[in-house]
Amino acid sequence: MCNIAVISVHTSPLARPGTRDSGGMNVYIRELSRQMARRAHTMDIFTRRVDADTPEITIIDERTRVIQVKAGPANGSKAAMQKHLPEFTDGVFAFHDVHNLHYDLVHSHYFLSGAVANALTEQWGVPHVAMFHTLAEAKNRHHPEEREPVSRIRAEAEVAAAADLIICATEGEMEMLTGDYGADPDRVTVVPCGVDTLRFRPMKRDRVRCKLEIPAGEPVVLFVGRIEPLKGIDVAVRAVAQLPDPARLLVVGGDNQDAGRKSELLALAAELGIESRITFLDAIPHADLPLYYNAADVCVVPSYYESFGLVALEAMACGVPVVASRVGGLKETVIDGHTGYLVPWRCADSFAESLGILLGDESIRRKMGREARTAAERFRWSEVAAQVEDVYHELVSQNQGVAVGAHVA
Repeated sequence: MCNIAVISVHTSPLARPGTRDSGGMNVYIRELSRQMARRAHTMDIFTRRVDADTPEITIIDERTRVIQVKAGPANGSKAAMQKHLPEFTDGVFAFHDVHNLHYDLVHSHYFLSGAVANALTEQWGVPHVAMFHTLAEAKNRHHPEEREPVSRIRAEAEVAAAADLIICATEGEMEMLTGDYGADPDRVTVVPCGVDTLRFRPMKRDRVRCKLEIPAGEPVVLFVGRIEPLKGIDVAVRAVAQLPDPARLLVVGGDNQDAGRKSELLALAAELGIESRITFLDAIPHADLPLYYNAADVCVVPSYYESFGLVALEAMACGVPVVASRVGGLKETVIDGHTGYLVPWRCADSFAESLGILLGDESIRRKMGREARTAAERFRWSEVAAQVEDVYHELVSQNQGVAVGAHVA
């Protein structure tokens, strides 16, 4: 059994995925903690307090809790968080000391958390497992219109150099860390993200559509995710406008903070003459997403970059084919021509062509849906968590051996 301090500075696993700064990483942390609790490990998840009215400690289950740490203003942005990391680090140290805690290792998520974890593990003398989830170099390469600052790249390199082990979700991420960031290949391993294949599973489409009040015969293209330029929703709008037969684009994600961006997308739809065929829904509870995947004919992921692409995997687990950009982790999740299509160029014409094939031929759509479900099975959370657990055990054993050897000497 391990006692694990999980650091997730800028976003809480309690936040709803699909809202600002909340997405696949939040799902990952929550699902991993659930799996580790089943294996008798305990996790304290430290995150930044964004609401003074919420409790300091939230109990998830008998082995998992979320601890909110004050660091900077409650409404502070992720971009401004670096200057508040010392305050966050001091808050974790204080909680640790007041409650007389002992952790066997620290698992950090994102570069901000990695910087905090480096300080914690140096003082506690325990290993640091780092995950980046997304890298600045990758975002700059694929979406130069919104460049990440050099300070972030430098901070990521410092985390990569100091961490005892880095878990990457894909081979591509590992290649970037070792090639562009100079990470030691011996301290980098690949463990994919997981999907709950019991929750995300094929359902009766007619029944689901009836429940969601979606017309039974209407073709539906589904987008799930945050409402931000990096996700390429404008490409999906343009692609749907080019389809030979009318289809509905259902966008699930965001909240009232994204009203401006939604208005821009609706204006684009109006310009293309399809405003009436686009529906926006705010982010919904993660447990309800399988209904929407199963109500869709196709899931579209037109992102500029995805470090893994959990939405694609969730759709596949529901037996829904995916049309996605050929970028990042999507290249390792979606099997082109079998579980959907990978579009090499981020242009609406190419997306429209692939969407049109699937929407126009039910037999192809069903065949790809079956293959998608089969492919998703290899990402079951039980298998993913077992690989992460192996990492934990190896590092803790090595650290205990070093500590014993030092004591004997």
